[in-house]
Amino acid sequence: MPAFPAEAALSYFDFPPVLIAGASDAARQRASQTVASAGFRIADSVSLAAAPARIDLQANASAIWIELDGDGGDPMDILLDHISRDVRDGRYAAVVAGGRDIVDPLAARIHDSAIEIVIDGDEVERAAALAIAASGIHRPGRLSDVVSDQNNARLRQLSDEVSRIAATLARLSTGPGQPARVQEAPRTSDIPDISVDAVRSVIRARRLRSRYFPEELFADPAWDMLLDLLQAELAQLRVPVSSLCIAAAVPATTALRWLKTMTAQGLFVRRADPHDGRRVFVELDPAASLALRRYFAEVGNPATI
Repeated sequence: MPAFPAEAALSYFDFPPVLIAGASDAARQRASQTVASAGFRIADSVSLAAAPARIDLQANASAIWIELDGDGGDPMDILLDHISRDVRDGRYAAVVAGGRDIVDPLAARIHDSAIEIVIDGDEVERAAALAIAASGIHRPGRLSDVVSDQNNARLRQLSDEVSRIAATLARLSTGPGQPARVQEAPRTSDIPDISVDAVRSVIRARRLRSRYFPEELFADPAWDMLLDLLQAELAQLRVPVSSLCIAAAVPATTALRWLKTMTAQGLFVRRADPHDGRRVFVELDPAASLALRRYFAEVGNPATI
């Protein structure tokens, strides 16, 4: 009798099912296709309004998938608050998929790293988000089995690479071997005086590259976001999440992951809009701001691209 590696018999059907909530019949159908194509079972497919009660009845789930084809209003907000609480308690992970037009409402309510956000994603991005959520890599304390452990090892490699890059950026704010954040605010006299025009010229020079070369050759979302926030700080402007995603010059899904990582590393600070509960502003942490200002002061007049 031939012997086969144990891994050959493994399937995502060994995982608990995925519960789907959608803003419309079309949204639920698209989510069902993604979940089924990724090899997961579907526990149920319900409306946004019915989802909180249905989630409470679900004994176990690999993930909750929320599919949005527009701003879902109050039912969407209530559901996002509900899953945010459950995810924070480690009950399950979640994926929220939608379009660029709802980036700000999503960012205002989703803070937990175990919630994957996919904006205008193709099927590969959607399936990858579900695999990462279901793997449990964001819930290291939960009980796991052999199947999930084997998948965790692969998926964690993807997550670790992003974390490594973000950690390197965080160290730049204070130097090698130092904490990422500075506990004591810098004195005003220690902050270099940087012109907003100098920062804008660098941003413009970076964008001009796409006229002559494919833009994906120069994808550097962390640096583009840092520059945009420094420009806004100098001009005394506030930057919502959606605008920062545009400034990152990468797909919104990628920009949101970088935003989440850079916030976790202490480089960015989120501020709720006092006039709009469905919008969040992003600004530089004081230590990151000081590091950028010192960088520009040291570089001087030559254009920094």
